[in-house]
Amino acid sequence: MARYIGSVCKLCRRESTKLFLKAERCYTDKCAIVRRSYPPGQHGQGRIKQSEYCVQLREKQKIRRLYGVLERQFRGYFEKAERMKGITGDNLLQLLERRLDNVVQRMGFAGSKKEARQLVRHGHMLVNGKKVNIPSFILKSGDVVELREKSRGITQVQQTLAAVEKRGFPSWLEIDKVQYRGKVLSLPPREECTLPTVKEQLVVELYSK
Repeated sequence: MARYIGSVCKLCRRESTKLFLKAERCYTDKCAIVRRSYPPGQHGQGRIKQSEYCVQLREKQKIRRLYGVLERQFRGYFEKAERMKGITGDNLLQLLERRLDNVVQRMGFAGSKKEARQLVRHGHMLVNGKKVNIPSFILKSGDVVELREKSRGITQVQQTLAAVEKRGFPSWLEIDKVQYRGKVLSLPPREECTLPTVKEQLVVELYSK
């Protein structure tokens, strides 16, 4: 499957907001947004007049890059969100938030989506006691996610868990850091769906044209 392998700091600069793609580095003064708060490229510091389409496109790209999904996959999530009851934009964010790789990061086992995806792909994670190695696996209320016992000694996991604990965990997740386990208590509320502020309604408008 195709995957972006360039500088993730450029993605944050392009969207003019922190997407927290480089784990703890994003919380320090070394963050690219702090050092160079303008888009990358030759004309990054120039004045750009954004059309309505441009604003909608940038919002879609921001959400897509935040959760680390490709265009076709993102479009699939949108179509599924449209078929669900409720507000399409909220449904879209809830689907993305309930991806296994995102929940692994939210629980503090990984500092970024890339690290979380690697943990899942390498078979370190269990869902309801069974190994799941699909990062896009959608969790539901009541599901229990835990780190395999053999994987609990990974130094990076322990360091990340300690750092995330200081910042706090989402209210829709119940974390047992002793057992390296977490439980999905409910669907994620809209205010806890994304770290940067996003306007999902612009994505709905973009795909509705």
